[in-house]
Amino acid sequence: MVCDDKLPDKKILAQKIVVNDPLHHLFDAVDAVAVQGYNENRQVIYWNKGSELLYGYTSKEAVGEKIEDLIIPQPMKGTVIAGIKNWISNGVEIPAGELILRRKDGKNISVYSSHALFTNQYNQKQIYCIDINLSDLKHVEAEAELTEHMLAATFEVIPDLFFLMTADGTIIDYHASNKANLYVSPAEFIGRPMTDILPSEVADQFKCNMLKIITQGGVINFEYELVMPHGVIYFEARMTYLADNKKIIAIIRDVTEQHQASEFIKMHAYYDTLTQLPNRFLALDRLSQMLNEAERNNEKTAVLFLDLDDFKKVNDSLGHEVGDKLLIESAIRLKNIVRKDDTVGRLGGDEFIIILRSLTYDHNALFVAENLLRSFRNPFKIDGRELILTLSIGIAMFPENGKNSSELLRNADTAMYKAKSLGRNTYSFFTKEMNVNMLRRLEVEEQMHGALERGEFEVYYQPQIDAINKKIIGAEALLRWYNPALGNVTPDEFIPIAEHTGLIVPIGQFVLKQALSFLNIWQTEQQTSLRIAVNLSPRQFRDTELLNFIETSLTKANITADKLELEITEGVLMIGQAYIDNALMKLHELGVKLSMDDFGTGYSSLSYLRQYAFDILKIDRSFINGITSNKADCDLVKATIAMAHSLGLKVVAEGVETKEQFELLNQLECDYLQGYYFSKAITMKQLLDFSVTF
Repeated sequence: MVCDDKLPDKKILAQKIVVNDPLHHLFDAVDAVAVQGYNENRQVIYWNKGSELLYGYTSKEAVGEKIEDLIIPQPMKGTVIAGIKNWISNGVEIPAGELILRRKDGKNISVYSSHALFTNQYNQKQIYCIDINLSDLKHVEAEAELTEHMLAATFEVIPDLFFLMTADGTIIDYHASNKANLYVSPAEFIGRPMTDILPSEVADQFKCNMLKIITQGGVINFEYELVMPHGVIYFEARMTYLADNKKIIAIIRDVTEQHQASEFIKMHAYYDTLTQLPNRFLALDRLSQMLNEAERNNEKTAVLFLDLDDFKKVNDSLGHEVGDKLLIESAIRLKNIVRKDDTVGRLGGDEFIIILRSLTYDHNALFVAENLLRSFRNPFKIDGRELILTLSIGIAMFPENGKNSSELLRNADTAMYKAKSLGRNTYSFFTKEMNVNMLRRLEVEEQMHGALERGEFEVYYQPQIDAINKKIIGAEALLRWYNPALGNVTPDEFIPIAEHTGLIVPIGQFVLKQALSFLNIWQTEQQTSLRIAVNLSPRQFRDTELLNFIETSLTKANITADKLELEITEGVLMIGQAYIDNALMKLHELGVKLSMDDFGTGYSSLSYLRQYAFDILKIDRSFINGITSNKADCDLVKATIAMAHSLGLKVVAEGVETKEQFELLNQLECDYLQGYYFSKAITMKQLLDFSVTF
């Protein structure tokens, strides 16, 4: 139990420090960072040189005093005392973060502070606080470099290992205060070159630096590591050349403790101790670097500010231990979603940051946000419980929403609160325009769920005309959607959303069944052979039941396979998956006609025509639009028709809108025509009454 009534005498406390805290030897080696240690009663037991420089109190002044009486501003004292007691008594960790503390001269100083709790050999709990001066980071770095050189110069007179060598590196004398750090015995190295004794990588370092010291003079130092019988030991070598005597002096120091201290401090200063993610300080430093890179390369960078919805309820109801495990698992899920070059960091509490580098479009960030939300739909399994946790995400884009890291973080934070106000478990962009688009997308997606059941979708049909005999030979099935809340929603808007959510599969099945059912009625009434064209999307090809569904639907509608034409865009083929190839091959074997849609708008259409068994080629409307006024378009369409015919393919020209286009395509021997010149997309009833007129 922590008791403040009887505190140890300062002299007794100071005497015990030397005996019972070996950590101090590690912290003494790094005075560019302030490290303070205090006991269960909050009395300072350790105060390094960095703390003296940062806060103005000498170690003698600080040791024995309570930490809150030295550097904690009055308004914070109660919170700090409670936090320390809570950690010591209940194990509730003090989070790392930015603080405004107080110097001896009364001035405020901004620091990034992290903490570690240890139990010494007397079973006493000690808290160590590691502070980085944020007001002048560059100054701290310069001080650290200067301090390193000063320490090295001082320790040259008290080396662990001393070697006197000739100019070619042959060892002629040595001194070792710690013989355990000799890589081989003296009998094996006296009279031999240093480079013959050491492993090749280390020998190369010595060889290179000995050449430098002879040609350039001065003092050269470098670090290396050796695998010794007692473990991996880190060394620092300092060499100088005595030109008059043509001798090299090498002083080798064991810096293993300093190396471990540096790694320890680095870990606590730059990484979150719970999740091992970069902390706020490191994440924002990386963001600054990414912004510079994005500006040079004319790219975008996205900052995602994430908050776990209702996380406080988890801590309050299940305890901090469960909460901590939930944070760790959340961090793992976040890292699994983003790319290796992106950054996931923990800002503190239940707040995280994700930085997406080298983006081309804003919607790249949107897809990541949707994947993040989707990943949290699966329950977390913690201590036998299944917990559902959702995210609220705010997104700010560089350069549109800010020119520096602090501005982007602030705007992403603002957007996150907007996402909270939208009902949580969603994302929000910072800009008004992006938010309007995002809200519209959410509305469309929300209304799309259940639209089939409510009967809001209807299949329209656009006739296809034989260019030679000017008779109707079939139609393309086109989906239309009217929603009472949204009105008419265009396919260009709702099809990509249906594709992304997977709703395109049941919607596609609806279109196919409706189209085949109508074709049966249409052929019976017209007493002639007709065909129907239906579009297939990339997502539908991933449906393992696609082939069975098509075959079953043909049978139920009493339609032969050759009367069904499936239109496939190049986007499907570019996926390059084996299941695409298998599906196309089996559809061809079934007798279904395959049509390449939007020909001319992709990059590799010719190779696909050779690779797959297509029957029909559809020339995109963007080329048909200019054939009567643009010779290049006309020549391209002419060449396409000739090429298709040479491959045994029929050609459909879509987007025919004028008599001149119709007549020219007829001259170019295009097989089938489709467009507003004949008819727009019409209902089933209208198509039954339709007749071609010119």
